[in-house]
Amino acid sequence: MRMTFGVSSSVTLLFDFWDVHSPAGMVVSVLVVLLLTVFYEVLKVWRLWLGNPSKLTQPQSPYDAPSASHCDSISVLDSSPSESSLTPIASVVTPQSTRNSWLLHIIQTVLHMLQVSLAYMLMLCVMSYNTWIFLGVITGSVLGYFISFPLLGRM
Repeated sequence: MRMTFGVSSSVTLLFDFWDVHSPAGMVVSVLVVLLLTVFYEVLKVWRLWLGNPSKLTQPQSPYDAPSASHCDSISVLDSSPSESSLTPIASVVTPQSTRNSWLLHIIQTVLHMLQVSLAYMLMLCVMSYNTWIFLGVITGSVLGYFISFPLLGRM
């Protein structure tokens, strides 16, 4: 096995059955690796989105105190509810929210396992030292980041 990059249309990727011997097979393999890399980049952003607590919080109760940014033109005393109408805000853990947090944790764990497995598989593809496969991984990473970057701004 050679340990330098080379340009060839013959390579074995990951498994014995993924054996490429023709230029058309190399084009298909590069496209598959490119799509796997795009999926990897989107998966990273999806995991960040699922872990963002602002997406998972409940809507604010009308009994909560107003935020500081709301008090620009009127005084704090005029805009806040009276002391008798404020209810104590305690973090009550309901069985439903506990079950949802465990479900979210299980989903994130499965996604993490998928992300790490995919990352190692892509690393092994690059370690085939085929220039076309390497360029497919790099192009897929750039394309995946370009597609998923706007999603990061919406969090």
